[in-house]
Amino acid sequence: MEKNVVRSRFKRVCVFCGSSTGKRDCYRDAAIELAQELEIGPCVRWGSIGLMGLVSQAVHRGGGHVLGIIPKTLMNKELTGETVGEVKPVANMHQRKAEMARHSDCFIALPGGYGTLEELLEVITWAQLGIHEKPVGLLNVDGYYNYLLTFIDKAVDDGFIKPSQRHIFVSAPNAKELVQKLEDYVPVHDNIISTLKWEVERQQPQQQ
Repeated sequence: MEKNVVRSRFKRVCVFCGSSTGKRDCYRDAAIELAQELEIGPCVRWGSIGLMGLVSQAVHRGGGHVLGIIPKTLMNKELTGETVGEVKPVANMHQRKAEMARHSDCFIALPGGYGTLEELLEVITWAQLGIHEKPVGLLNVDGYYNYLLTFIDKAVDDGFIKPSQRHIFVSAPNAKELVQKLEDYVPVHDNIISTLKWEVERQQPQQQ
């Protein structure tokens, strides 16, 4: 069944989220709600358990393509039960993150733990440095990330993050609002190193 929606500018969306579903139903509901919004395009993720599994299964059921990128050493742990879509094994965590970034047009973080937070902050830092200009979104389900947002505002107030760079990422309490903010996102340019320069430096070691 076709939806009467405006076509997204994103062809692939990378989703960071927990390998657990959490203790509250709102996290599961948010994952499924996000997946319904992501029927606008394919989803890049890793793992088939927890919120990761809920998102990938719901996107797959809605007709979207799911690409799972996972280190070979974690396949037995993170891929259990029914897997959907395409699974791409990689050598290590560094290669996984590079491949997820390469295959994605934007990034969204659902509630999660250390890994989710690390992935989220890394793509925000990459945007700060000018490595990419892709939108980054934080799904702040029932205030889950309120303390993180407070910390970032404190870092701005105390001079560790420039005020303009506070807007490198967007956040919203629900999937529909978040996806709309991502669609409207305009990259922040604040004396950052150009993406072209990063690409040239990345290619130079390969040519030697």
